Amino acid sequence: MTTPRPIAGLSADEARRIVLRAQGFIGTPDRRSGVRGILRHLGAIQLDTISVLARSHELVPYARLGAVGRRAVEDAYWQDTHSFEYWSHAACILPIEEWPHFAFRRRAYRNRPHWNHDLPDGVYDQVIKQLRSEGPLTATELGGAKKTNDWWDWSGSKVAVERALMYGEVVCVERRGWKRVYDLAERAVPDDLLHDELDDTECLRRLVGLAGRSLGVGTRADIADYHRLKGEQVDAVIAESGLVPVSVEGWGKPAWADPAALETPPRGRHRTTLLSPFDSLIWERARTERIFGFTHRLEAYVPKQKRVHGYFAMPVLAGGRLVGRVDPAREGRTLVAKQVTLDGPKAVPAVAQALAEAATWVDCTDARVERVDTPELRDPLAQELARLLG
Repeated sequence: MTTPRPIAGLSADEARRIVLRAQGFIGTPDRRSGVRGILRHLGAIQLDTISVLARSHELVPYARLGAVGRRAVEDAYWQDTHSFEYWSHAACILPIEEWPHFAFRRRAYRNRPHWNHDLPDGVYDQVIKQLRSEGPLTATELGGAKKTNDWWDWSGSKVAVERALMYGEVVCVERRGWKRVYDLAERAVPDDLLHDELDDTECLRRLVGLAGRSLGVGTRADIADYHRLKGEQVDAVIAESGLVPVSVEGWGKPAWADPAALETPPRGRHRTTLLSPFDSLIWERARTERIFGFTHRLEAYVPKQKRVHGYFAMPVLAGGRLVGRVDPAREGRTLVAKQVTLDGPKAVPAVAQALAEAATWVDCTDARVERVDTPELRDPLAQELARLLG
């Protein structure tokens, strides 16, 4: 691919601010649109099994809107068929209007020659028949999710319904106690969206454009990563995506931007908040390092003795910068900052503010700071946190 001439040059700071606005962290979000507005704005909100303060798909709108009710978050996602769950950046909640854009992926799954699980004869048709007559249902209600206690030892009905999900014949319409609830796509997806009419090129063109607008500005790899596309898929459609080529100081690679993001400088109030490690602002490590000069790694799957920052260390965003990390926990109605990393004494007020707001959101009335990477900052942090909660 021949790289086109950039139409604009951005400083590193300009690019960072464009990214923050595109991701909903500069200015006052339209609270009238609430969680659904955040979902449409981001285009994909990642799901994950880990729950410390809350699950990641709850933390993402909280980080932008503040203390929105957790029940309200779930209702906003799942009521009135506003969204569906599918494989995007990972397992993600997606706006229902994006259903047609994933036709390329559904077709690829239908043509896939090899699978990790064998599908017993007749089980697929039986699952579809049961959903048609009894749905929506969980895998347990369809006959059991697993054959044994091994996590990956799926039952025939679980294999069938997950295959149907990938094919697009079945939709996950909600999560119930973290279990997927399945229904037929013909019932769950509005008629005007329930089609695979877009060819692969058009699906990719739309997804690349949406990813670029959600990112504000990004490299080829950034844009590809948003919905886990291949680099060559991005190359094939980016010229027609509506994005424009730009150069960014210090990035060292060509970049593309949403032209609307270049028209007006980002202005407004910055959010101060804890971020889920799976938040789209920071979910890609190389991009996070390039934009914020901040190296972050999720250590939940790292052996405990090898962890540096903790099990579920959450970066702290303040003033448009990443100023620290907190590995949180809850003990009753006490929020525990098990391990805190601070970017110097100036970060203390912001980290305390982020912790206090998070504590209130999850109905904690007290907080305790255990370890701080700079020990002499532990007492100032604890005192400021106590003041904010007092």
